[in-house]
Amino acid sequence: MTARHGANAVEPIRDLDKIQEIKNYLLAQSYRDYFLFVFGINSGLRISDILPLRVLDVKYTKHLKVREKKTGNARKIIITDALRKEIEKYTKNFADSDYLFPSRKGGKPIHRVQAWQIINDAAKACSVEGSIGTHTLRKTFGYHFYQRFKDVAMLQYIFGHSSPSVTLRYIGINDDMVNKALESFSL
Repeated sequence: MTARHGANAVEPIRDLDKIQEIKNYLLAQSYRDYFLFVFGINSGLRISDILPLRVLDVKYTKHLKVREKKTGNARKIIITDALRKEIEKYTKNFADSDYLFPSRKGGKPIHRVQAWQIINDAAKACSVEGSIGTHTLRKTFGYHFYQRFKDVAMLQYIFGHSSPSVTLRYIGINDDMVNKALESFSL
């Protein structure tokens, strides 16, 4: 199985109550781990673009500017008021040059495997169904953005996907729509 297929195998967290349960669980474990989850589900960024961020990248700006590691594309993402408040609370005792998600070993950010472990452990502890991984954060953002605004073109643009069908498949909407249609189908 390629990394691409592995990433596509994970699911968004569809249940808002489960999202809150994971937030509560992570907050009790580690403020850094809680903030990683909150940042991921509110930014729509890939984990490879989140982990190298430093405090300076997010603290004094309304827009987060990143060059996507996967595509090389420059992205400018607005930092919502809710995320801004979380950033202010979280970074209060950090130096501008500190990594947002520092490893306890010091001097470096946590590794992708550690991020996966954090998210996976929280999902298991909160009995989240389905396959969960670091990409779950991005897919959760996409799923709930689509549920709220029903604007696949905007989400396609945010994610940099080639077509609306790619975006819908990516966030699992196609499966949801098919399942819902088939539930009431009978001959």
